[in-house]
Amino acid sequence: MTDKSTSQRPTMSGKEMVDACTKYSLFSWSATGKVDPIPVARAEGIYLYSPEGQRWIDFNSQLMSVNIGHAHPKVIAAIKQQAETLIYVYPGMATEVRATLSKRLAELVPGHLNTFFYTLGGAEANENAIKAARLFTGRNKIITRHRSYHGATHGAMSLTGDPRRWPNEPGMVGVVRVMDPMPYDYSFGKTDSEIVANNLCYLEEIIQYEGPHTIAAMFIETVTGTNGIIAPPKGYLKGLKALLEKYCILLVCDEIMCGWGRTGKLFAFEHGDIVPDILTMAKGLTSSYMPLGVMAVSDRIAKHFQDNVFWGGLTYMAHPMCLATAIAVIDVMLEEKLVENSAAMGLLMSDHMRRLQLKHKCVRSHRNQGLFGIIELQKNQRGERLVPYAGSHPVMAKLGKFYRDNGLFTVLQWGGVMCNPPLTINATQLAEAFEIIDRGLSIVDEIVEA
Repeated sequence: MTDKSTSQRPTMSGKEMVDACTKYSLFSWSATGKVDPIPVARAEGIYLYSPEGQRWIDFNSQLMSVNIGHAHPKVIAAIKQQAETLIYVYPGMATEVRATLSKRLAELVPGHLNTFFYTLGGAEANENAIKAARLFTGRNKIITRHRSYHGATHGAMSLTGDPRRWPNEPGMVGVVRVMDPMPYDYSFGKTDSEIVANNLCYLEEIIQYEGPHTIAAMFIETVTGTNGIIAPPKGYLKGLKALLEKYCILLVCDEIMCGWGRTGKLFAFEHGDIVPDILTMAKGLTSSYMPLGVMAVSDRIAKHFQDNVFWGGLTYMAHPMCLATAIAVIDVMLEEKLVENSAAMGLLMSDHMRRLQLKHKCVRSHRNQGLFGIIELQKNQRGERLVPYAGSHPVMAKLGKFYRDNGLFTVLQWGGVMCNPPLTINATQLAEAFEIIDRGLSIVDEIVEA
């Protein structure tokens, strides 16, 4: 009898990978019988490779997370070294790697955010931010925005505004959802100051209706991610922080997706010249080489928990393998100036997007901050979106197939083409990706109405 645990397994073909994965595992946000996953055997730099050698540009950094590119040798070496040193201890113990990363984060994260709680991902970081806000303030309600995604666990999904929330309801009590600064079907031409003033006036009215003394915190994605890559209007973050401080409501910035260089600064809130009370992060912190999430709290919140129990914990909290990975990724990001590259390549991305809008009648709008971008498509030249909110259109499946067949992986969200490559991408590679996007948009041009 063959011992499955020790026998050498043959290399699978792409079809064998897909067949086994779809037969024996569930896929996220999908009916398994309808998925058509890309079989990936290896990845390097900005590229993915199938077992048969087909290559794709990873133009979404997987889930906007592989910020330093795939298979960086310095990070792989750090993972191996940690595995040979200390793989796991229970969270109540102190380790050198925990001490080192905590000191490093305190140096890098701006302002008074100097104390960190380690989780295995962004959703768990947000779950613990909910706990911290409620325990610190003694209040229950949490304000969150409709165009948001904060994670798939119970509390984080309850904070989420997008349609993935609907099948998971009823959710956590105490959530108050409000409109985003930029309405979904916004009118072009309004100034940032007008948008900010209108939204904050409305938000203050909601706060009054709900009772300021009942609200612990407001959660925002500093730059909205999967719901459209939307940077806040100029002045919004400062105005929001001032309004919340007026009522002693904490501001929690979810930078799980937009943090760690993605927007051209180390943290997206730096664009708004503010510091939140709580910051959550994950994804790019380890470039997704290992699972890690972090909740950072201000000094005054940390002081509260010096004398009061923080009622949160995880078996794998502060896992040494994950922390070592984060240290190595931070080193690579700073040594190779990837934040600066994100800012520089972001300017080139804007140029490519402008060119495509001038060329293709299907392009409604485009936007990016650093290497965090999207091209939105339209169904007619009057500017009507290609699909309604949470909708679909058959042409998007054709567009996705074209990109896949022509060597580009990215996410097509409703009527948008996500543009979120690794921060290591160079000008030549960026041009190559946009050349494929350019050819694909001709397919959508064919169905655009007058």
